[in-house]
Amino acid sequence: MSKAADDEGVPGGRGEPPGTSAQQVGGEAAGGKLPSKLSASSFTPGWTKVSCPCCASERVEPLVRVKLGPKVVPETKRWLIKLIGAPQKDGGAGLLAHPGEDATGNTIMLSAPRCTLLRATEELGLCKIYHNNEMEAFAYNDRDNFRDSDNMEVFLTLAERQYIIKYELDGLRAQKELRIPGMPDSRTLQKRDNIWQKLGQAGVIVDTFPLHNPGKLKDLSKSWYSGNQLAQPLDKVNEYFGSSVAFYFSFLDFYTWSLLPPAILGLFIAYFSISGSQQQEIQDEPEPLISGHMLQAVFSMLWSTVVIELWKRRSSSLSYQWGTLNLAERFAEPRPGFHGDLGVNPVTGRVEPLFPEWKRDLRMALVSVPVVGLFLGLVVLGMMCFYWAEARVQWLHKDWNSMISQTFLYVPSVLHIVYTNMLANLYRTVANSLTEYENHREESAYDNHLTGKILVFTFFNNFAVLFHIAFFKQDVPLLRKRLASLLIISQLVNQVTEVVIPFLVDRFISAPHRTESEDDPEEDKFRNQGTLPTFPGLFAEYIELLVQFGYLSLFSCVFPLTAVLLLLNNLTEIRSDAYKICKLFRKPFCPPVASMGVWKVAFEVLSFVSVVSNAWLLLLSPRLQKMSQEAGMSSSNLLMGAVMVEHVLILVKVIMAALIPDEPDWIRKKREHIEYTSMQALRQYTGF
Repeated sequence: MSKAADDEGVPGGRGEPPGTSAQQVGGEAAGGKLPSKLSASSFTPGWTKVSCPCCASERVEPLVRVKLGPKVVPETKRWLIKLIGAPQKDGGAGLLAHPGEDATGNTIMLSAPRCTLLRATEELGLCKIYHNNEMEAFAYNDRDNFRDSDNMEVFLTLAERQYIIKYELDGLRAQKELRIPGMPDSRTLQKRDNIWQKLGQAGVIVDTFPLHNPGKLKDLSKSWYSGNQLAQPLDKVNEYFGSSVAFYFSFLDFYTWSLLPPAILGLFIAYFSISGSQQQEIQDEPEPLISGHMLQAVFSMLWSTVVIELWKRRSSSLSYQWGTLNLAERFAEPRPGFHGDLGVNPVTGRVEPLFPEWKRDLRMALVSVPVVGLFLGLVVLGMMCFYWAEARVQWLHKDWNSMISQTFLYVPSVLHIVYTNMLANLYRTVANSLTEYENHREESAYDNHLTGKILVFTFFNNFAVLFHIAFFKQDVPLLRKRLASLLIISQLVNQVTEVVIPFLVDRFISAPHRTESEDDPEEDKFRNQGTLPTFPGLFAEYIELLVQFGYLSLFSCVFPLTAVLLLLNNLTEIRSDAYKICKLFRKPFCPPVASMGVWKVAFEVLSFVSVVSNAWLLLLSPRLQKMSQEAGMSSSNLLMGAVMVEHVLILVKVIMAALIPDEPDWIRKKREHIEYTSMQALRQYTGF
């Protein structure tokens, strides 16, 4: 989507007197107070005019608030309102803009007319319900045959309408050199500059965020975390926050209830391990042929495979239900942070910033890889310090043999967990800077490279010590103690940092400055939303689930109560995460997505690694070690047996994955039908 803007030829802005419809420009865009108030259901006076008669409406809902810089003069604000309200064919965003109650203030309220929303729906590749009640890829030229296409509040979710506004703003580009009225000449926009990004760098735009709808938010809160219900209102979450947030909570819900089987098995093994050992001491009974350690190892491998395969099926069903099944890769505009020398894109033929691929590869090879290696070295350094401290406290306990020295045995694990958490937070900041420096053109490429860096470090940071203890030191008691410490301490730290601290900050620091009453003007309530901190995204939440999944699938055979602790944690995590996104942060912009994206691949990788991990942990089973000694097996024969078991388990995993299709048969048929109808519509449009 390419747009241009002209500082003189952009329509909209000042004009007609107040009291006009949405087809007119009501109120003064600068100077004085507007005669009518801005409300959540809002009025039409003051909004920029629309270019299409079918987009006229007596009711305009403010969806997005733009906060201007303190030094922005009315002339600049008028120009910006013109730019936002101008038709796309004239270089504008094709949106509705309102200068706020104080036309000289630092606020612009945004909404979107019907035609702009419908065109963006087609560009994004969203699917909507056709007149025959089937889900079809939306086509603007066939819009009248889609159900509720004349009612945008029903046709599109609130999250989709708000994201489309951001999508149109991010697509604004100057097609020639432009001067920003009211700004120094040094702030001139160059050809093909991303206008919204440059205005942010110039201090004209301070913030852009979607607005909460108090009524819908209250209704969502009651059905989500305020009541006693166990099921999550995922459709309401998708409608209000978007599919990216809904997919996270859907996976969290699916994964949490998937913990029930391993939790029950873990309790069973823990109980009978304790009672069985006591009976053997009293009656001297023979040990069972298969120990709980061995049973848990095999079960963990099978469980991780089944869970991931079943989630794929659920994910495809949700993407169809939410209209994101047909999202396709498109030759989109470069992401706002991309920069380079202007040139002609050889693929699209558009004039845009170009950046050589070899420069990006060079930056990754000479900067990103060494820095990531440095942080991995810091992980190894922390691991060495942990082993040194572990040896010291063991020696101390052997010398003192007291309750105090017994407590000291857990100090190295606690300190190392704190160290790894601090290192992870620092690395996340560095990874963002490195990925930005690499200068990726597409948003998806940026996200994939950032996620890849985080995943490599996370795997190494969280599992390196456990793998070293398991496969090099072969110390099962130490591995069990370390895993228990990680599960308990990391979950306590996460709950405190993610919920308790934000709640206390909001309650005692931010809330007193946000006091409001029912009689306050709506714009004051909108302004109060701007005092909330920005939502940090779901990155940390996915990392937490990934680490959990790793602990359970890779090492739970040495600590059967792993799933029990994770289940208890996640039952509170669902509600705490819901409360946090609803109450403690601003409403985020959420693009439509068809799945968890790269996170699904990360969970699949861990599921595969679990086969290797559990196969080798079988070797450490005390029962298997005793059986091999009684049978007179050599170490090499035992190793060969472990390799054979590993290959058999991998084969079983592959067969199970093949037997469970990634999507239900009816979803496959729907997807193929959507692709076919889209191809037919394209042929009719092009005349072939």
